[in-house]
Amino acid sequence: MQRKGELPHLGLCKVKIMGKSKSNIEIKNKRAGFEYEFLEKYTAGIVLSGTEIKSIRSGKASLADSYCYFAGGELYVKNMHIAEYWWGNLFNHDPRRDRKLLLNKKELRKLQRAVKEKGLTIVATRLFIAENGYAKLNIALARGKKEYDKRESIKEKDLKRAMERF
Repeated sequence: MQRKGELPHLGLCKVKIMGKSKSNIEIKNKRAGFEYEFLEKYTAGIVLSGTEIKSIRSGKASLADSYCYFAGGELYVKNMHIAEYWWGNLFNHDPRRDRKLLLNKKELRKLQRAVKEKGLTIVATRLFIAENGYAKLNIALARGKKEYDKRESIKEKDLKRAMERF
């Protein structure tokens, strides 16, 4: 009897077909959580070209100082660094180019209205590979923290760490 995911019995060997392996690539923007207060979070797809996905799968990306902006009614991420692919040739990508983000029109309109308010921005918080193999970017609508807010965050973190020790 043939089971799902197996090839028919050929002699004495059985070969099992492997599904897509789960990726554990997760690149975080730790600084964003310290600098900003997150109001709303979204998951967006990214339009990548050529060797960029290979670099992301090897963990060669950085979200430090990256933020999102609107141009022509579309959302782009700026300053996201994806290193050049080691085995890429003259078709390699530009590491710091602006990349288009894919969201629903309803979400785009909501974010665009919110960004027009004073003090709100959109920051990239986490880059990961989804189960279907596509690169996704978590973004957040954020408000910059004041100096006293940052001190409060540090105090809360220290208290939490102290409670976990005991």
